[in-house]
Amino acid sequence: MELVKLTEAQRKSRRNRNIALGVVLAGLVVLFYVITIVKFLGHGG
Repeated sequence: MELVKLTEAQRKSRRNRNIALGVVLAGLVVLFYVITIVKFLGHGG
């Protein structure tokens, strides 16, 4: 297996993309959670 050598710029770019992806996924989780709570409270009243 051949390991690819990444430059510092490529490493930073990949890290930033991974962080952005994580933030987006976390945001979606929070969004679905909030929507679920709002629906539950709306029907439970």
